Amino acid sequence: MSFTVSKSSNTIGIICAITAGVCFSTTDVTIKFLSDAYALHQIILLRSIIGMLVILMLLMASSSGLKTLKTKRLAKHLVRGGSVVLANMLFFLGLVAMPLADAVALFFISPSIITLFSIIFLKEYVGPHRWFAIGLGFAGVLIMVQPGSSQFMFASLLPIGAAVCYAILHTLTRTMRDTESAATMTFYIQVTFVAVSAAMWVVVGDGEFNNPSNPSLNFLLRPWSPLEHGDFKLFMLLGFASTIGGYLISQAYRHAEAALAAPFEYISLPLAMFWGVVIFDEWPDIITLIGSSLILISGLYTLYRETRHPHKPQMARAHQR
Repeated sequence: MSFTVSKSSNTIGIICAITAGVCFSTTDVTIKFLSDAYALHQIILLRSIIGMLVILMLLMASSSGLKTLKTKRLAKHLVRGGSVVLANMLFFLGLVAMPLADAVALFFISPSIITLFSIIFLKEYVGPHRWFAIGLGFAGVLIMVQPGSSQFMFASLLPIGAAVCYAILHTLTRTMRDTESAATMTFYIQVTFVAVSAAMWVVVGDGEFNNPSNPSLNFLLRPWSPLEHGDFKLFMLLGFASTIGGYLISQAYRHAEAALAAPFEYISLPLAMFWGVVIFDEWPDIITLIGSSLILISGLYTLYRETRHPHKPQMARAHQR
């Protein structure tokens, strides 16, 4: 089936994709900023409660209302939600132990992993061009991670693990998108976030298992802290930015052709470098620039081939961070 997307619709899609990228970048930098004072599961719980309230308000304002939340595939929703929760946890744990730009760049290996998963689990055909893109992306990862060298950090594996979980999310989404709406899938992701982070609050919220000597474990297991008055605004920003970002990225692919909208998602990478320098004084070195450039080229080329020569339905977009 072919269709033509109007110029104005493409413009709307591009604006939505860029704005979503700004929202996700805002989420990343805000969480990194808050990581010195609050536990990760505390941040995620408060962010998700706010996000769920925003989704409910949007649904109640829509014509279909809360009926959209009805589903016959609850188990798959929960598995998807678990994948997103784990992806978030791994990414943000890496975020506190390494430069913001490095973590975001390594996370963008996800298109290559999604392509691999489509071969393994969905039995899709991948030609030599996409195999080249996959190899290029993993070469960028190896350059940045430097396994076996004195520069290797275990924390650098965390954003890669997040990308794997994100790829699982995409694979599941492609098996559900014909029966489940974007609003339904987004809502159940937020429900899973709330359930998991609330359970972590009960189990480790007192800080008994904390390890202050490890930045990532300290962020994950430190005791809950009372909210400072000024930080409440940051938590509100987190909830709105993550939810609006998720909504806008869905709208971007609804209004614009995928090949046109997809590259604008990568605005998160230069934004991460900018925020890293301005807020955290994290200047990217030559290794980061070379590795992230290869990952960026790999991701863009994978998306280009996916939309120019789609042997199967195109990649579902469900960016959640």
